[in-house]
Amino acid sequence: MSETIGSYVNEAHGSVHSGTGPQFNLSFHLRAAEARLRERAGRRRLAIAKGDRIHLDQRFVAPPRLQRAREELRRSRTVLVDGLPGSGRRTAALMLLHELSESRGSLHELPDTADDRTASPLDTQDINDGDRLLLDLSEADESRYVAVQQVLSDFRSSLLGHDAHLAVVLPHHLGYLLQSDLRRFTVEIGRPSAKRVLARHLRCEDIVPSAEELSGRKLADYLSQAPLRDVAELADRIKHGRNTAGTEGGFSDWLSASLDRQQDQSARVAADTATEQGGRRRALMLSLAMFHGTTPGAVLQATNALLNVLSHPPDPAPRLDRADLHAEFGGIGAETGPDGRVRFRRTGYDSAVREHFWTFMPDIRRQLRDWFRACLAEPALTQPDRSQGVARFAEQSLRTGRPEDLAWLAQQWTQRGARAHLVADAAQALALGLDDDRHGRSFRQQIYEWAKSAETSTGLREVLIVVCSEAMARSHPDQALVRLHHLARRTQGPTGVRAREALSRLARSDHRLYRQMLDRLAAGITHKQWTADIDLFLAVTEPVWLVGSRRVRESLIVCWNAALRRPVDTWSSSVCQWLDACADHRHRGCVLEVLVAACAADSRVSGQLYRVSLGWQRTDARQHTDARQAEVREDIVGCLLRQINAAQGIEPYEHP
Repeated sequence: MSETIGSYVNEAHGSVHSGTGPQFNLSFHLRAAEARLRERAGRRRLAIAKGDRIHLDQRFVAPPRLQRAREELRRSRTVLVDGLPGSGRRTAALMLLHELSESRGSLHELPDTADDRTASPLDTQDINDGDRLLLDLSEADESRYVAVQQVLSDFRSSLLGHDAHLAVVLPHHLGYLLQSDLRRFTVEIGRPSAKRVLARHLRCEDIVPSAEELSGRKLADYLSQAPLRDVAELADRIKHGRNTAGTEGGFSDWLSASLDRQQDQSARVAADTATEQGGRRRALMLSLAMFHGTTPGAVLQATNALLNVLSHPPDPAPRLDRADLHAEFGGIGAETGPDGRVRFRRTGYDSAVREHFWTFMPDIRRQLRDWFRACLAEPALTQPDRSQGVARFAEQSLRTGRPEDLAWLAQQWTQRGARAHLVADAAQALALGLDDDRHGRSFRQQIYEWAKSAETSTGLREVLIVVCSEAMARSHPDQALVRLHHLARRTQGPTGVRAREALSRLARSDHRLYRQMLDRLAAGITHKQWTADIDLFLAVTEPVWLVGSRRVRESLIVCWNAALRRPVDTWSSSVCQWLDACADHRHRGCVLEVLVAACAADSRVSGQLYRVSLGWQRTDARQHTDARQAEVREDIVGCLLRQINAAQGIEPYEHP
């Protein structure tokens, strides 16, 4: 009997790596990672971007005492929003800021990690004129909560000077630590009507149930206990039920099916696992729960891997003397559907199985992590199956307080020699950690440490670039900018190019981020720590963006001062772009002021700058016949020369 050995390729649309060594062409897998994170972002709105806030505002139901919070914010420019967990504190704080005028500044969340900043937990550099600032302390620990309160008074002084507003979400469980002088800014909101929240969400999806359809006992019991985020998810499931049912059924059917998915199966699972004395049956239950809706072969492979990780003794009976998978699935209440995929018969049973094992077998959680790593190393699973598996594992890891398992998996899936198809899985694992309310801050801190470390693998750097630009940038763009900057500084080759491109896109997406990027580049160039900062500056800089701001011009002068001292061919094209911008008289004075000041009265550098400007003028004269445009360029070069002479103390000839 012969056996054929080869590589199995599933869903290959680009370069394929079928060996055990590193995969150098990752473009296809990186695109898959980006697509997976964008799909998640489309389903979960993080509400900082304006479009997300508008979406949220349409579905927002004002909680009790929101008007008091609104009045406090307008009166003192600061409001501290408190409330029970699940009452919508963060959403209420965000909507208070969203209601304010957008004539100046921007709405953004203050960083919750120290990064490259001073020891102070709040930095006044984050405040610009007219800003609306959100500070979420709902999951802060005692030390951070106390530290923020100690500097909040000084921060508020800067806030008033910039005509900015601040909304702080308080940690309700640390209410005893709130300083007495801050209590006057505090408003404790109540929980809005969950039924009204559900109705508002449904109405936005063109689903308008009657009062009778929303008054059932089963729904009332669910709404009385569910956090508001779960109420919103219920509305999403009802919408999904309508979209998949087509013309069949009505609201009552969609609602019943959606509630059934939330039905608590914990007691049934506990009884079933207690009656299962064989380890294989339990392994089959967990494997199916983790890879629910996959093929029988995938479930069998996961089952065998779990038994192996747990050192379970093999069954000594010959294979044909044992039951086949059809019988084994029937024994645990599962069946194979017409599509060839295996599912439990009871709705919600798979979720209850996962929760049972992670909750009541805490001593094997590390082995479950190793098992899941082994399962995803196999390329036979489809991308949707892999994505669902990662989401299920992440849910249990985060729920049971083991975020380090996701970080560990991301490292293992991106180390040298790992299969390239794991890139998307690693990116999704980190993105799920970033989105978690309890552990998001620790993931942002971990990514910061990875971005700064010289030991971080190239594969992990690739994943961090995707995660920062596609996930973190949506909710915490300031922190994403910092991490991408560190990656761009420290990374060479194609990965470095991708880091610089991602950094440039993010910095140019918003004037506030652009200003922050220039400040960082100027500081790095001043301390002469990173020569890469000069190249990053030339890639990011825009000649007219915020050039009227003195703070921006100061940063530009520092950066240009360093750039102009490098070989001419490294900066000449950028200077020509700046000279092009001088065609607009509104910006000419500031643009030329920056370039001339950057020469710092250095005759050699000034001469090089002037020669480049002459070449720019002659190139245009050869390429264009427009006399008016030629005159404009001649006038710009003449203005540049006059400013260079003035900077060097050379008086005009007509005024000796």
